[in-house]
Amino acid sequence: MKEFTDPDGYSPRLGANFAYERETRSIHVAVKPAYLDEQSDPDDGRFVWSYTVTIENRGQESVQLVSRFWSITDGSGLVREMRGEGVVGAKPVIAPGEKFQYTSGCPLPTASGLMMGRYQMKAASGEAFEAEIPAFLLESPHERRQIH
Repeated sequence: MKEFTDPDGYSPRLGANFAYERETRSIHVAVKPAYLDEQSDPDDGRFVWSYTVTIENRGQESVQLVSRFWSITDGSGLVREMRGEGVVGAKPVIAPGEKFQYTSGCPLPTASGLMMGRYQMKAASGEAFEAEIPAFLLESPHERRQIH
């Protein structure tokens, strides 16, 4: 399988373990979304996904994840922005060569959507920078696709 990487570091991986990936300043972020049928109720307009994020420090110094920003677009084009401290109640310090992984969720009123964002990071040297989270699709089997 051939892998595509654009100049900005985005790399989609196809196959059973589909993940969206992006690398910014040696911080590699991979996201695997999954539709949660058992938590969704399409008849009531509730569609729920989990997403597992793996953050790998490929750099030479430790970094701390300080905060997050998400832009979430539902299938009707409505955009919500969310900001917060850390992730899942933590502000992890990730040493060189180490990974931090967490799983969270996203409910939407539509059968599909899109998420993207960034983490505010702080290097051991005190320098602050942003690590991009790749845009990823939230797709469900209830999405109606049209061919024009």
